Amino acid sequence: MKIKALLPSLLATALVAAQGCQTMKATDESNQPLGLMVVDPGHFHAALVQKYMYEGISPVVNVYAPEGPDVASYLDKIEKYNARTEEPTTWEEKTYTGTDFMEKMLEQKPGNIVVLAGNNQKKTSYIKRAVDAGLHVLADKPMAINAEGFELLKEAFASAEKNDVLLYDIMTERYEISNALQRELANIPAVFGQLQKGTAEEPAVVKESVHHIFKYISGDPIVRPAWFFDITQQGEGMVDVTTHLVDLVQWASFPETALDYQKDIQIISSRRWPTTITPSQFKRVTKLNEYPDYLRKGTKDSTLQVFSNGEMNYTLQGVHAKVLVKWDFEAPEGTGDTHYSIMRGSKANLIIRQGQEQNFKPVLYIEPIGSDVSYQRTLQTAFAEVQKKYPGIDLKKTPQGWEVVVPQKYDVGHEAHFSQVAQKYMEYLKAGELPAWEVPNMLAKYYTTTQALKKATNGQSQ
Repeated sequence: MKIKALLPSLLATALVAAQGCQTMKATDESNQPLGLMVVDPGHFHAALVQKYMYEGISPVVNVYAPEGPDVASYLDKIEKYNARTEEPTTWEEKTYTGTDFMEKMLEQKPGNIVVLAGNNQKKTSYIKRAVDAGLHVLADKPMAINAEGFELLKEAFASAEKNDVLLYDIMTERYEISNALQRELANIPAVFGQLQKGTAEEPAVVKESVHHIFKYISGDPIVRPAWFFDITQQGEGMVDVTTHLVDLVQWASFPETALDYQKDIQIISSRRWPTTITPSQFKRVTKLNEYPDYLRKGTKDSTLQVFSNGEMNYTLQGVHAKVLVKWDFEAPEGTGDTHYSIMRGSKANLIIRQGQEQNFKPVLYIEPIGSDVSYQRTLQTAFAEVQKKYPGIDLKKTPQGWEVVVPQKYDVGHEAHFSQVAQKYMEYLKAGELPAWEVPNMLAKYYTTTQALKKATNGQSQ
């Protein structure tokens, strides 16, 4: 797969436009290179943004971080991307390590886009300081991990608007083909009908995922920082991976519709529970021989109790939705992270399954409601239009309806989705603005996750 084919030459003009916006506010910076500034890259997602080169972006990336294993791990991944035999990258990392790394970045500003993927406890404040300084921000999820962080995030979005910069989070799951096709079909009334309201017992939209603490990234076993297991730094599962799931609920159910978090969302119930990590598992995934002091409070009989699992039931404009995330330590051999989703329509249910029958690859199914003999003909006519957008996809009859058959070319993998998000972000930079619905829906998303956590931890309605 050639990622460069996914990234048209508009990236160059996008960054020129972005730099132009910056220089209108600070003409003394007009001669600085166009490029990325990576701040405190404690999560491997920071490296994945750089897995491929981008036309128009300087190969020089300025890194600002405290000295330690987090930045070392990030730099090691970049070196491996540069050294690989197939489509090697040519990044030149200029790294500043010091306790004043954030202040130094804000003082020097050698680029115009800040990339954030790391300790979530600090991320919201990094976002706020960057946009206050007139810098664009591309941030990994989550941008807020609690109700207090959500309030600061609101201020950050207001500051971004004031300073004419774009603040955006990395929603990779929108680019997974089964999610994209589910959304596409849900918005064809002849196929899906109308999205049902559902009930608390049978929600109209369900998104569930299972993730794993130990896995391989770019062919290497992952090494997670110890703080990943501290919910005050990483955030609980309910506000971390669920960010993607809540985003998909909004994105597929109410496409390009601005949501009002103060009016459109009601948290009905939420719960959280821990994943148990043994000392040997902790050593395997962190390469540390013992728990740091800040984790000891979360141990029970020498095992870590990490609240990485969560479930929330809520309504969005009256539509009942359920989101659930679960973390196990390691996937059984031959398997991996899994995803399940259902959208209930008046004419059909659209279901994504990713189990053994699907070889642990997400597969979308169309399962009609009732026995309308004309439905197949209607589906085939409507599907022909979808095929124009996604050439090569097809339908295969199943006992319950149809399976959407997707060619291998669309299965680019999770790591490649980071480049696709970056491409979309550059398009927005070129346009000089985000779509009108993106900011209110980011606010709605983080309100949902942080309020669900608040309800789960104190049992009070919000």
